[in-house]
Amino acid sequence: MGDPPATPTSASVDASPSIGSSSSANIRKERGAIAAQACDTCRSRKQRCDEQRPKCGTCQKFRLECNYREPIPTKKDKTLVEILERLKGLDDRLLGLEAKVDDLSHRGSGGPPAQGFPHLQASDFASQADTGMIDPALTAVSFNLQHDSSRNTTVGQDQYKYVSSVHQMLGWPAVQQLFASIQARLPNVNFSSLERDGVSHMLGVHRPESQGLPSESTLRSERSSGVLSTLTWENVRMWSQAYFDTINLFYPILDRQSFMQETLPSLFRSGFSNSISSTIALLVFALGEVSLEGREGAPVHVYNGRASGVKGGSKSHPPGLALFNEARSRMGFDLTECSLENVQIFALASAYYGSCFYPMDFWRMTASASLAFQALITSNPGELSSPRADLIRRAFWHCSILETSLNLELGFPLTGLERMENTVGLPTFSGPFCEDDVISNQQSHFQEHFASQIVLRRLLVGFHHALSNSAPMSAQLGGVPTPFNSANNSPGLSQLAIQQLALQLEEWRGMLPPHLRWQEDCPGAFPNTTTDMFSGSTHTPASTPISPSMSHTSQPPSLPSVSTPSPPLMFTTDLDSPPVQYPYVLDIQVALLRSRYYYTKYLLHRPFLYKALHYPDSVTQDDALGAAECLKASLKWPVAMSPTCKHKRLVPCMFFFTQNFFGILVLLHLSTTVPLLRRIRSTLCGERFEMDARETVGLYLDWLKDLRPIDAGTAWHWEVVRVIYGLEGG
Repeated sequence: MGDPPATPTSASVDASPSIGSSSSANIRKERGAIAAQACDTCRSRKQRCDEQRPKCGTCQKFRLECNYREPIPTKKDKTLVEILERLKGLDDRLLGLEAKVDDLSHRGSGGPPAQGFPHLQASDFASQADTGMIDPALTAVSFNLQHDSSRNTTVGQDQYKYVSSVHQMLGWPAVQQLFASIQARLPNVNFSSLERDGVSHMLGVHRPESQGLPSESTLRSERSSGVLSTLTWENVRMWSQAYFDTINLFYPILDRQSFMQETLPSLFRSGFSNSISSTIALLVFALGEVSLEGREGAPVHVYNGRASGVKGGSKSHPPGLALFNEARSRMGFDLTECSLENVQIFALASAYYGSCFYPMDFWRMTASASLAFQALITSNPGELSSPRADLIRRAFWHCSILETSLNLELGFPLTGLERMENTVGLPTFSGPFCEDDVISNQQSHFQEHFASQIVLRRLLVGFHHALSNSAPMSAQLGGVPTPFNSANNSPGLSQLAIQQLALQLEEWRGMLPPHLRWQEDCPGAFPNTTTDMFSGSTHTPASTPISPSMSHTSQPPSLPSVSTPSPPLMFTTDLDSPPVQYPYVLDIQVALLRSRYYYTKYLLHRPFLYKALHYPDSVTQDDALGAAECLKASLKWPVAMSPTCKHKRLVPCMFFFTQNFFGILVLLHLSTTVPLLRRIRSTLCGERFEMDARETVGLYLDWLKDLRPIDAGTAWHWEVVRVIYGLEGG
């Protein structure tokens, strides 16, 4: 390992033109940090302040009090501050939401009579038995859905229980009947074990090919060649730059300036030991190699003449594995340290496991990061007022977002991290930033994307809590249980509750900065960049209501919609055209924000779809419109479109989307075989729905087929959907 340049911060090696901010320059001079603010002493003396905390050099020298004023947000910072302020307002409304929902649950008669779905006759349901999918006697059958066993609420056989995850949704009677109808064509698939094995079955964790990454013992030839000999100054700079231009924009848990200007040169001079900084650096290098290969590497396989969206390495030997194993061999030395670096190690390791399609390892490392954070704050609460406080808050919310996704979709238990939300507070991205971070934020707005993800995560948790812990969502319709109370023909609990929740989700989308906002009915459109984000009102209503089904003033579905010109597209359903390369993985950041929005909307309206599937005789106009909203929210999630699907290794929490694409494919198929849902599709979903649904099925099937040879869980998903959709030769 050679010596670094005499001034290592004077030359910056760009990772790649497609990852950096400019394709015209491969080398860019790196300026020093952009100052945050001088202390009061240096300001009064009108001299340069070195900004050291807690005391700058001048104050230390003269033994003076050193005070820093709170930095005044610049014009470009105002939007981020506004997002965080809005979060506080939304939190206040969420706190009162459960009480409001509970109040709605106690309302009896007095409302207007529920109006049935118009133009439906008894004959519309007579042919259900002919489809072989839905038993006409289903509405008289008692059932018990699998749900989170950690909850104390007992769900009787005469109650519907709201569920969030796909594997719980597979317990719906309609889905079970669908599986029974195809069981003969899938002799190697055991549907009866779904209830017992749950998510472990769907993740394929018991399959031999799902075992852990190759360890040192299986890579002796590579180790003998000297992994550390590859750590030249050019390589480590390249990998580090690649990491900070990609992974750290999704997970802003490391400080680029201190790593590039202090940690890296120090390690390069002294060598890579068993220190915690060496472990972090090796993880950064491994993820940097994933970033480079995941975008520009060779596809791991080819299917139907189409190159895989998984690039770099192979199933058994992913990019960066040798570097990751070097980090793994050191992780045990810092296993119990109560520090921010300990949190960062586990978070970085989870990101690497996620890029290699190991969901259980991803979960274990994520949970370890959450527990390490709790140990950090419990043992040293003063860290929240230290110079690294904002970085600590970012690490907290990174862990919190991932933990919520794992809990709601896969049922993995929470670690208790959520109890620290009020103690930790919100990140503000305050403090000095190097030029590279300033440029990356100007071009990708990663700070605002991260803040918006925090808001959406808080909303999703509030929605889930309100729906899961409200009064039992059963009805007194002649003893028939449904998701909605309909006693005395009054509006049901969930209809009113979902109306309140949907309005809050609409408010979230309407409050996004213009350069993050998009047309709700066009998921692939470019963000709105034509409006001055600093002018006018701080709240701009969304261009279309999130839930017209919940709005009594919305345009009747029978009226033709006004034709509007199609906006330019950032994402495309044409998977065979060359993908566009966006700097700073902007497409993934945008795709994540939008796809999680549609996921929240889809989940919020899914109880309506349940009712339409199982209790068609009691479906009202609002129920049918709610089912239509659920179907529309399931379409064309940008994560599945190009260019994002062309670099799947870089998509965070990838198996989260795989699970949901599988569940949506099942429901979209049922919507073509159940007469009531066919009627809803044709009359309430809009004139573009059939075309969009066909494209969606193609996108989601392609996603599963691409991952089938690489991910053990997806192989199970593919076997099921290929039979459902008649792809026998798949």
